[in-house]
Amino acid sequence: MPTDTQIPASEEIAAMPGPAQRGLRKNAWRIAGDLPASFRYAAQGLGYAFLSQRNFRIHVITAAVVFALGTWLQLDLIRMAVLVLTVAAVLVLELLNTAMEAVVDLAIGRRFHPLARIAKDCAAASVLVAAMSSLLIALFLLLPPLLLRLGL
Repeated sequence: MPTDTQIPASEEIAAMPGPAQRGLRKNAWRIAGDLPASFRYAAQGLGYAFLSQRNFRIHVITAAVVFALGTWLQLDLIRMAVLVLTVAAVLVLELLNTAMEAVVDLAIGRRFHPLARIAKDCAAASVLVAAMSSLLIALFLLLPPLLLRLGL
């Protein structure tokens, strides 16, 4: 019998937004049998993050704008590669942050624990550091050619 701090798994899944609610991974504990299944699971993770995490959507939209601007400014391949790597780092850390939050919530349920707060805060801070670094790198790479293009 669950206590007030424990919720049966079916209720937790029903309360989750996005793909988890639609039951896409009811057998998540199983190891992928083949490579296509692994890619499907990864795609479901991306879909879950995009549908349920506002910050992930913001990062994806920002990435599209940065890549469009880099293309319009005709950045060389090295500069575009640097932009790709910095954007990828932010997205990867956002995905890891989402996974960390899910695991912590699974482990402690709806209770407060100071170590859970530290884990979540540090994971979120890693995304913040990467996003700020990515912003600086984008400014260094995009601002000079943008100012030239605008005649400033």
